[in-house]
Amino acid sequence: MNGTIEKFNRHVVHSYGRYDLVLDSGKSRTAVDDGGKEYIDFGSGIGTNSLGYCDEKWVEAVCAQAHAIQHTSNYYYTKVQADFAAKLCELTGYSKMFFGNSGAEANECAIKIARKYSFDKYGKDAQRWVIITLVNSFHGRTIATLSATGQDVFHNYFFPFVEGFVNAEANNIDDLKAKLKENEGRVCAVMFECIQGEGGVIALDKEFVKAAAEECEKNDILLICDEVQTGVGRTGKFLACEHYGVKPNIVTLAKGLAGGIPIGVCLTDEKTCEVLTPGTHGSTFGGNPIACAGGLAVLDRVSSEGFLEGIDAKAAYFREKLSEIGEVEGVDGIGLMIGVRLKTKDAHDVAKACLDSGLLILTAKEKLRFLPPLTITKEEIDKGIAILRSVLEQ
Repeated sequence: MNGTIEKFNRHVVHSYGRYDLVLDSGKSRTAVDDGGKEYIDFGSGIGTNSLGYCDEKWVEAVCAQAHAIQHTSNYYYTKVQADFAAKLCELTGYSKMFFGNSGAEANECAIKIARKYSFDKYGKDAQRWVIITLVNSFHGRTIATLSATGQDVFHNYFFPFVEGFVNAEANNIDDLKAKLKENEGRVCAVMFECIQGEGGVIALDKEFVKAAAEECEKNDILLICDEVQTGVGRTGKFLACEHYGVKPNIVTLAKGLAGGIPIGVCLTDEKTCEVLTPGTHGSTFGGNPIACAGGLAVLDRVSSEGFLEGIDAKAAYFREKLSEIGEVEGVDGIGLMIGVRLKTKDAHDVAKACLDSGLLILTAKEKLRFLPPLTITKEEIDKGIAILRSVLEQ
């Protein structure tokens, strides 16, 4: 056995099903293992390395910040944190944000804001704390975000879960209205992903999202959009909710936001931006200067002229090439968030065979899942598709 793997397994909790692969370095969209073998990356660290590996300007920004100041408590201010927040608010149209370190933390913050909003306005006795989430959703692995997650496969071992979460069927407007009626006067928020990533790369219907937004608006219920996986240009727009013509009260971001450095952000609109007050929430590492420096490099690139339009073009090309493979039954998702249904083969077996052949891909439920770096080229798409086609034809 590889010495690194043996050492790792001896000292690290086995909470992941890992492949026998030790990644040692990377450049652009290519990863290199400890034996020098190269891999085209169609997963980008589960949608996190948005600019690929070791992008030159990103590295310069991160290293410069590390040489300046690497961390300071949130009792104080840093310029890079202020610059990042201003840039993100400018790009998204949101008023303010809270900084955390992950998608789960961002979603925890959203849950707390939703409940405190109703507590402040309606009082504790109203018990207005129910949050409606969707069947097949995924919002994180903390106890609260697991409770919000609408998948039975995750609801085990860790009982009791946090009360106050109700699941409605995705894309079923009647069921959503029924859940709102059953919990009338007690719902503080509706929380959803535009595309259910861990649930199988399933995009919500525009009619459903608009109906949800209308119901929330009528009843002073907050609308929360979990864009941990879909945000930061992944779908061809900076926020996936832009495809749906709605502006949620709260949006959460993480994964690709800092190009591979841990970060989580909870964006708030005018209605929700003053809900959190000193002492009601916090994070030691939230807004870390190095993470913000990496984030600024990502924001500058994603907001540059023609970048998002380029994602649309690459996504169309990617889907075209996938649809030409005989084993591919269908292609789901939006932009460079792609789910592939196979006709006969097992997605997990295919992912392992692709790895052996020099291609890193992901799975979601029974599908292959592709979250390539946003900077991937058509030539790299061709190279990866050739490996995938070869695997599927064996």
